[in-house]
Amino acid sequence: MRRLAAEESVPALAREMLDVLAGQLEAVNAKLKGIEARLMAWHRRDQTSQCLATIPGIGPIGGVSFALKIPQAKAFRSGRHFAAWIGITPRENSTAGKHRPGKISRAGDESLRRLLVLGATAVIQQAKTGRASPWLLGLLARKPKKLAAVALANKMARIIWAMMVSGETYRRPKEA
Repeated sequence: MRRLAAEESVPALAREMLDVLAGQLEAVNAKLKGIEARLMAWHRRDQTSQCLATIPGIGPIGGVSFALKIPQAKAFRSGRHFAAWIGITPRENSTAGKHRPGKISRAGDESLRRLLVLGATAVIQQAKTGRASPWLLGLLARKPKKLAAVALANKMARIIWAMMVSGETYRRPKEA
């Protein structure tokens, strides 16, 4: 923007508008940095948020989001109920005794579901280069990456529920 504003071929009115937009962008960036600093300070004080941030693909932003939005994880009977509340479980299309899971229900908290899927996608991107669980590597060998990301997000939701209920920290699965 500064380069365009200094360019002589750009009309004066356009340069003025670019200056206004640049000022607004700088103000928004300053506010976002302030909000991020407050959230990180809260994250450092909250035990649940710190515990959840140790899960691969969750991090501080996910830890803060889950700790703030789910103060009582014991309200859910199981990890499956918790994942269903978020909307990351498959919809049932079963009939005549045949089990046919469909697409995810997408009912529930969209922002938490998005955080889980984005985190799962990040874990999948690192799966080939770093240490990944045998379960994830097997899933990636059989299924497309997007479907594997949703399955991993479901598993992450269940892990989050178990950690919030028990208060335990994350334990990496043992290598096979």
